[in-house]
Amino acid sequence: MTEGQARKRLKELTMEIRIADQQYYQDDAPVLSDAEYDALRKELLALETEFPQLVTSESPSQNVGAKPSGKFGKITHKVPMLSLDNAFTDEDVAEFTVRIKRFLNLPQESVVEFTAEPKIDGLSAALRYEKGVFVSGATRGDGQVGEDVTANLRTLDTVPQKLLGTDWPDILEIRGEVYIDHVDFDVMNDAQIAAGKDPYKNPRNAAAGSLRQIDPSVTANRPLKFYAYTWGEISAPFSNTQMGAVEAMARWGFSTNDLMKAHESSRSMIAHYNAIEEARAGLGYDIDGVVYKVNDLTLQERLGFVSRAPRWAIAHKFPAEKAITVINDIEIQVGRTGALTPVAKLEPVTVGGAVVSNATLHNEDEIKRLGVKPGDTVEIQRAGDVIPQVLRVTKDGDAPSFVFPTHCPVCGAEAKSDVDAKTGRVDIVKRCSNGMNCPAQAIESLIHFVSRRAFDIDGMGEKQIELFYERKLVNEPADIFTLEDRNSDIQLEKWEGWGDTSAQNLFAAINNRRSIDFDKFLYALGIRHIGQGNANLLAKHYLAWDKFYHEIQSIGSEDSLAWTELMAIDGVGIGAASAIKEFFHLENNKTLISNLLRQVSVIDAVAPSADSVVAGKTVVFTGKLEKFSRDEAKAKAQSLGAKVSGSVSAKTDYLVAGPGAGSKLKKATELGLHVLSEDDWIALIT
Repeated sequence: MTEGQARKRLKELTMEIRIADQQYYQDDAPVLSDAEYDALRKELLALETEFPQLVTSESPSQNVGAKPSGKFGKITHKVPMLSLDNAFTDEDVAEFTVRIKRFLNLPQESVVEFTAEPKIDGLSAALRYEKGVFVSGATRGDGQVGEDVTANLRTLDTVPQKLLGTDWPDILEIRGEVYIDHVDFDVMNDAQIAAGKDPYKNPRNAAAGSLRQIDPSVTANRPLKFYAYTWGEISAPFSNTQMGAVEAMARWGFSTNDLMKAHESSRSMIAHYNAIEEARAGLGYDIDGVVYKVNDLTLQERLGFVSRAPRWAIAHKFPAEKAITVINDIEIQVGRTGALTPVAKLEPVTVGGAVVSNATLHNEDEIKRLGVKPGDTVEIQRAGDVIPQVLRVTKDGDAPSFVFPTHCPVCGAEAKSDVDAKTGRVDIVKRCSNGMNCPAQAIESLIHFVSRRAFDIDGMGEKQIELFYERKLVNEPADIFTLEDRNSDIQLEKWEGWGDTSAQNLFAAINNRRSIDFDKFLYALGIRHIGQGNANLLAKHYLAWDKFYHEIQSIGSEDSLAWTELMAIDGVGIGAASAIKEFFHLENNKTLISNLLRQVSVIDAVAPSADSVVAGKTVVFTGKLEKFSRDEAKAKAQSLGAKVSGSVSAKTDYLVAGPGAGSKLKKATELGLHVLSEDDWIALIT
């Protein structure tokens, strides 16, 4: 998949996940099955791993759950309630353990202990205790702010009002899952049916709805239980290990899971997973996988977090459902960057509780690999795609092989694959060569421009863009901001489906976006390989739009200082740098930007705070680091507000050199830069 395709898919995935999160966390009425929801997140994480420059602060991978509904008071979590990354195969679990050791700079043969426990399918809750007394409780909410359900949680027999023993911290936040077991769920549904009411769909929905009752007396009559498995804010440590901490919770009066075990290898962890999966039907409560965590809490602290999840834990989910159906046709869709993407039009089939009728085929090579064509019977699954994925052909339909088009199906221009000038590698994706003259590309680019992660113009969506483009009113971004000035001729309020109020609301929404942050402006331009992640990196590096634009305009050869500085930004690769250079050197794009800047102003990025001695400083790591892995060192530096660069220049503030440092150390010495040993670096930041 190309970056342009990935960007579009991530946009679709983000919307799907946001809707599902609201249905699940806020409305307690999920439409998607767990497998379907996991499929959305798996594809999103896979794409963000392959295209890290597309990761944004608004991505579902950076957030958890949904905003509180407003029915209850709010409680801000002192320690965010994060979610977990997922593993779907044994290979994913093995890679997780390898990744942990690599990040910690440990030999792969060394032993790191992990805990494994069932992942209960309920509603997450946090219980706060002060001097052993329960004082408040909240739902997870969006991970930062949850709903105050203290009164409701007090009605649960499994929520201690006063802790047993005396060895608990003065401030202790216990986190776990509120759920309903199978026997109680059946009793609840029998009562619903006897009362002439609709039965509950599943125990998780019933538990969530029961906990979030406005009247606590209703909750008191529901058979809710609470399992404890982790903690949030604490005034003092109470264990050195994950296992020891859970054992302490049990001593204090909490219900914990007796299937939690410690393991020293991925093989042992997977065996435990298989045993739990085999026993799943007889557990008496719903689970959807097994959670693995690094047992040593010191190692957990070193590993830290990435976006919405800890590095030291992962959820091994149970397999997703598959289905058999027939491909009725294969259609070609044209994306914003001109990519031609084949989509299988399926005979509708139910997979995991949802009816699906489309499946992505990715590219021409994938069609050849599968040998798929219209009329074939195929197996599909939702484990990796929001649009289901075709796994294999189960029955040949005897139709002719599908011939991939050589021309754009929208504008008729030649479709061809890019060729890397240096390597000669031919891209697997064919693209329409007509650029913005292709209506499909022009419309998709404008849709991207007004999207939520870009200019976020309320009321200016896909349908509106298509309508304005077809009527030749919006051909480039600047045209959006002149619609109101031209309305005496356009008379939008008289169009079918519009009126005075809707027209004025749209103009107000447009005017509300005449100032925009640097990173969002750059992202909105739709430059190939520049997603929100790379846009953020560039904004944080250059800070001012004018400086950035001037620097990029000054790039000549690859020996120029401006090119060297661009390439030195950690995370900005040759593909992104080349795309930036090409985009800003095209006369048509210069005109587009000039027209746009007459309508909007760009807000410069905020310089990093000076909370640490390295905030805002540029750091380069070279040589072999002995006390940290390179990834851990970079993560730590960035968490302190430093800029991590991949190459040395006159703008480098610190070069951290380990054994074996070569050309970078030599260049830093020649430039008279501040060179630190690993020990010097540790002393500086601690």
